[in-house]
Amino acid sequence: MKKYFTIGEFSRLLDIKIATLRYYDEIGLLRPAFIDENNNYRYYSTEQFERLNSIKYLRALDLPINELLDFFDYREIDTLIEMLKKQKAEIARKKRELEIIEKKINLRLERIDDAVNTALDTISEVELPEMRAAYLRHDYVLGDDIEFPISELRTMFGINRDIFLGKIGISISSSNIEFENFNQYSGIFMLIEEEDKIEAPTITFPSRNYLRIRFKGTHMDAAYYYKKLLSYMKKKHYKLIGDSIEITLIDYGITNDLDKYVTEILLPFVHI
Repeated sequence: MKKYFTIGEFSRLLDIKIATLRYYDEIGLLRPAFIDENNNYRYYSTEQFERLNSIKYLRALDLPINELLDFFDYREIDTLIEMLKKQKAEIARKKRELEIIEKKINLRLERIDDAVNTALDTISEVELPEMRAAYLRHDYVLGDDIEFPISELRTMFGINRDIFLGKIGISISSSNIEFENFNQYSGIFMLIEEEDKIEAPTITFPSRNYLRIRFKGTHMDAAYYYKKLLSYMKKKHYKLIGDSIEITLIDYGITNDLDKYVTEILLPFVHI
């Protein structure tokens, strides 16, 4: 039976790339049985089959190379058990992360579907659960560049690295709304999803009754709809009890088509 194999033969027999074998040789994880001094050909022995299969198995478990080097230097049962337990904990952590990502994707799909299929220019009375938000009190005049305060908000709350974060919104104070000053915003916020870890204290929009209207357009088009909401509120003898919540549900982050932008305004109210 043949005992030694060239690197090409060894590669084919054990289904591993030659480049990987060269790398394993370079770092000392799996060196050839010998190298022919005349032609520098690498030769591997049958005794190395088991070692390579062990390496492939442990790499399939996503164990890092440096831990494999330590293990093969000492090859103790306790070392292997500790490595596998550590990797099991890491896999559990990654699984939790993937479950969070899946939940965020599902939530984003639901929100997009809701925004795409929503009724526009129609006022509805809705009761919404409390909403947690990272809030930055910031005077903002309609037409100002909003990207800087958004960046400031992200930095302040340490949320630059999170994915699929909640929607960005802006807010008009109740006093400005009552005086129909719809060009002056008092704050910018980001709705926080349950799994998002935020470094700074957040605020909570309490569970309330809201007047809600959704329309085609952006914040630049909102004044008309604020007036429409106030007219409805007056007609129904409702009282405004807080600042507005204004969110662009579909914006440049989703589409380049301005005609598909959808913005939502919420005004908290009580019956009087």
